[in-house]
Amino acid sequence: MSEQPSIKKNFIMNSLLTMSSFLFPLITFPYVSRILLPEGTGKVALATSVVSYFNMFAQLGIPTYGIRACAQVRDSREELTRTVHELLFINLVMSAFAYACLFLAICFLPKFRQEKALYCVVSITIILTAIGMDWMYQGLEQYTYITVRSVVFKLIALLGMFLLVHSKDDYVIYGGITIFAASASNVLNFINAHKYIDMHPIGKYHPWRHMKAILVFFAMACATTVYTNLDVVMLGWLKTDEDVGYYNAAVRIKSMLVSIITSLGSVLLPRASYYIEEKAMDKFRAISKKAINFVLVFSIPLMVYFMIYASYGIYFLSGRAYTNSILPMQCIMPTLVFIGLSYTIGLQMLVPLGHEKTVLYSEIAGAAVDFIINFLLIPKFASVGAAIGTAVAEFVVLIVQYVAYRKDLKFLFQKIHFPSIVLAILLSVGASWWVTMLHLGNFLTLLMTAIFFFAVYGGVLYVLKEPFTVSVVNQELQKIKKKSSSKRRG
Repeated sequence: MSEQPSIKKNFIMNSLLTMSSFLFPLITFPYVSRILLPEGTGKVALATSVVSYFNMFAQLGIPTYGIRACAQVRDSREELTRTVHELLFINLVMSAFAYACLFLAICFLPKFRQEKALYCVVSITIILTAIGMDWMYQGLEQYTYITVRSVVFKLIALLGMFLLVHSKDDYVIYGGITIFAASASNVLNFINAHKYIDMHPIGKYHPWRHMKAILVFFAMACATTVYTNLDVVMLGWLKTDEDVGYYNAAVRIKSMLVSIITSLGSVLLPRASYYIEEKAMDKFRAISKKAINFVLVFSIPLMVYFMIYASYGIYFLSGRAYTNSILPMQCIMPTLVFIGLSYTIGLQMLVPLGHEKTVLYSEIAGAAVDFIINFLLIPKFASVGAAIGTAVAEFVVLIVQYVAYRKDLKFLFQKIHFPSIVLAILLSVGASWWVTMLHLGNFLTLLMTAIFFFAVYGGVLYVLKEPFTVSVVNQELQKIKKKSSSKRRG
């Protein structure tokens, strides 16, 4: 077995990447939402969701399958080159097909035709995603590179946002800048790929050998994309762009938090696939249990905190015009726990073990439930109905995955200190709520309540000897001791 990159380093890099994705909208959205108002942000959110369907067809199941495929052959440059060339070829062919379908939709559907400039700009993400080959870099665990280039482009986009978006008519520019921030760095991916693969043809290609697995992952991607974007699309068609704007403000906060919760699972997928390939099942189970513990310890307090202080979060990020976003945000917050668990169980465990079909069935069930609830609730409750539909759909996904392999997954939840987590949260709420009585304003209230809430939460877990918290704190204390002792010697 070749020397592996440090999981801890990968997690830190992926966390920095996640934080950059968190900070970019955190800095820009308060500015943009006040200029574009709910209607403008709603238009961009709808266009992004619609284009995501076409991008889904362009990508097939390659973003997830490619990680596993590259991780399995990463010790052979020739095999890695052949695998990447084959997957890139499939990706580019499907991208051309997706563009053809999108342009037909723009020509013949009035709602799309009215915003054709916006849809064309947002659609650039299709080709940029294809040439980016993020799945190769993730399969090779090149998280430092992924993080650095992403942060650089987000900083450029941040500058562009403040320089170019000045009125409510600049929503097309805003859409272009968001695509630049998310996908423009993929051009560097393509240029940098020669370090890991040969760029010239090497022959003996058999792209169709991937198709069976890719189609399974594609079906998974279809189901996931349907129920993660269906709420926005159905809101846009059944209600108004303004309703989409309210919902988008709530979803943005949820998405930023979910990216933090799922960051460890993203890092562990290539390592889990490698362990299974090497028959190192004890190591596979150990990192899986660690990931579940991480998800529960972090997602539950985040869910509770942002449900309680939802109004302060919405007003700080979006302004008073987004009061109708508060209840949808509270309704959608339980998805932090549901997505965190299903993402870890599905992506990190079932997929490396070859149980993609189980993940597929769970996502189909989630998509069906989401469609039914959205259809019933959106006409009457608008964004609140969409939030409820998403929360229930994510819960269904988790339940289907767990029930299918409950005998094999029981070990994941053994020795989880649930009573300690509940007690810590109750004390945290009591320790932070009094800040709201000071009327400090949205930002200071969020800052102060967060400090008291999470400091008390972590402190209580450490005192109660919750294993994950104790291990993290002890590791950091040991580092501090080593640094101080080395300074004394120096």
